[in-house]
Amino acid sequence: MSVPIGFDNEKYLKEQSEYILERVEASSGKLYLEFGGKIIYDLHASRVLPGFDPNVKIRLLKGLRDKADIILCIYAGDIERRKVRADFGITYDVDAMKLIDDLGDWGVEVTAVVITRFDDQPAVKIFKNKLERRGITVYTHRFTKGYPTDIDTIVSDEGYGSNEFIKTNHPLVVVTGPGPGSGKLATCLSQLYHENKRGIKAGYSKFETFPIWNLPLKHPVNIAYEAATADIRDFNMIDSFHLEAYGKSTVNYNRDVEVFPVLKRILEKITGKEAVYKSPTDMGVNRAGFGITDDEAVREASRQEIIRRYFRASCEFMMGFVDKETVQKIELIMEEVGVSPEDRKVVGPAKAAASEAQKASKDTAGVFCGAAIALKDGSVVTGKNSPIMHSSSSLVLNAIKTLAEIPDKIHLLSPNVLDWIGALKKDILSMKNVSLDLEETLIALSISAATNPTAQLAMEKLKELKGCEVHMTHIPTSGDEAGLRRLGVNLTSEPVFSSKSLFAS
Repeated sequence: MSVPIGFDNEKYLKEQSEYILERVEASSGKLYLEFGGKIIYDLHASRVLPGFDPNVKIRLLKGLRDKADIILCIYAGDIERRKVRADFGITYDVDAMKLIDDLGDWGVEVTAVVITRFDDQPAVKIFKNKLERRGITVYTHRFTKGYPTDIDTIVSDEGYGSNEFIKTNHPLVVVTGPGPGSGKLATCLSQLYHENKRGIKAGYSKFETFPIWNLPLKHPVNIAYEAATADIRDFNMIDSFHLEAYGKSTVNYNRDVEVFPVLKRILEKITGKEAVYKSPTDMGVNRAGFGITDDEAVREASRQEIIRRYFRASCEFMMGFVDKETVQKIELIMEEVGVSPEDRKVVGPAKAAASEAQKASKDTAGVFCGAAIALKDGSVVTGKNSPIMHSSSSLVLNAIKTLAEIPDKIHLLSPNVLDWIGALKKDILSMKNVSLDLEETLIALSISAATNPTAQLAMEKLKELKGCEVHMTHIPTSGDEAGLRRLGVNLTSEPVFSSKSLFAS
């Protein structure tokens, strides 16, 4: 049972490229494009728009690379507090460096990095030094004096003029960042100020995939965006400016609508003429809505994403990353679209596996973990923890045995290898827990595959797990989470720790 495809990448790519180039032409040959969302690995988009290539946007930029400069913004505060990108489990400063490398792999070079709202933070200085010593051009922009109400100060040499001008060479300048609040808009406006002082009439546009402006306000795709941004309290709304100007109902999110009057005045102050945009929707260039080919498939995928976001927020609350209001907001969103956590297919089987482990054990004080995966054919495979391995480890081994049609009684891992790993962890590394996490299990599997053809056959099936849905009854350990992330599964878990220890070793 394959997931229905609901999105046409090629149609989207063609239409999006043409529309951006039209904007460049309309902007007197120089356009600053604020590029929201993820350029590479847009996993949220691929989950809510089944069929969406998570790298379609970098394919778009690759096609425009001869016409574009790339400016990467990162907010100094995110570096200082080590904000984490949830889908990769890495901090925003590391993600920025990874993005530079990934773009380079696609043949797209970053022109410069801009550290926004810089205030001489020690951790930020280290990040800046690290980039510069690797040959990356870095600029620092401080908080804009007068923002957001004193337009005369903002659009002056004390405001945007105090920022160093970033040199670019192409008609299209893509300004992006690792996440929301990275300072992309301020960087675009600062550049417009400097360009206009130099006699270049540059323009501004915004590329934001979500919410999708030409879908209904309460479409599950747009509601899933609210769930994804619950921690920063974003919400969708009808673009009142567009409705008044054109009599058409379009969707935008609150920050863009709220800031539009100020942004419009700033643009008019910079250019010295009436703004060409009458609404936030006018500013956008997003054509994602035109790539949707199966609305019902997209609706169902979005409802499932809302449930995933609920589990993620619940776990992040337990780990101290978000507040209770974030979880409560997503609970209300689930009620709004008529779903519950149990509507995720793998939740029930994972809980049942944990219950089975408890019934089969004589250790009444132990912690029993279950896990479940939905394979591409619709079948569900489960796994549970044991003194030998974590539930995620048994889950993956059971799944690949199922895919390879290997009988359950046949073991994939050499007992000799398991004994030596256990001895290493207990006797040499002095670790309390010798049970294998998923990363350790995958290494053991690769070792066994060298001498065991059955293990080799099973290991080749690992790539078929990509995109499968996985649920665990406990928050995964770092080794389990890293292993599952590398396999490319869509993971959720209950907001329960797998151990009573505050520090696992």
